[in-house]
Amino acid sequence: MLASGCAPWAWAQALAPNVAGIYSCIDAQGRRLTADRPIPQCIDREQRELSPLGTVRRVIGPTLTEYERTALEAQRRKEQEERAQQAEERRRERALLARYPSQATHDAERTEAIVQLDLVSVAASKRIQDLQEQRKALDLEMEFYRRDPIKAPMSLRRMLAENEASMLEQQRFIANQDREKRRVHQRFDLELAQLRQLWATQRAPLLPPSTQAGVLPLAPTVPAGAVYMTPRPLATLP
Repeated sequence: MLASGCAPWAWAQALAPNVAGIYSCIDAQGRRLTADRPIPQCIDREQRELSPLGTVRRVIGPTLTEYERTALEAQRRKEQEERAQQAEERRRERALLARYPSQATHDAERTEAIVQLDLVSVAASKRIQDLQEQRKALDLEMEFYRRDPIKAPMSLRRMLAENEASMLEQQRFIANQDREKRRVHQRFDLELAQLRQLWATQRAPLLPPSTQAGVLPLAPTVPAGAVYMTPRPLATLP
């Protein structure tokens, strides 16, 4: 049955081949339509172009609406972003393995990072000790003005305030270093968990399927267009 209806001429011309063919599709009502040019009733679905001998020349995809094209493009962008993200993750894994080929190298770098933080904390603790000694001397001077601290010289009171502020600053600095140490340990712990999986994957033997117990070798791939003949079973001997 020839498809009826008036198709947009530009659409038909864009899809029509140089050699006459037969177009076939199933419309929205489930009817199979055929025509000698692209079928307008199947503009939203797949059409097949057949040669005069009945073989499929090509499959013409549906013409999408603007909304469908936008959705398809968004899906393609999402898939592209996911592929890029996966490629970036593989790159980071390779870089991580190159930096830490073994747990010993990872442990050594963790230790070095903690040592550097401890050195800074030790310097801050030494500064606190110096400030405490300075405070003892300042408190000794303030003994003369214990009954009336307002009479203490302005310079002495200023040094006491500066000493107290410096003490608080060093204490905050040490607390920040302690938080940084916990953060460093957490980062190295997460890296180590990932590295153990990567190291295990590297050490896993890559055996061909035929050498694995209980696994049969894959059947050979039949080239496109070849005829694959299944051999008949041999007759059972008496």
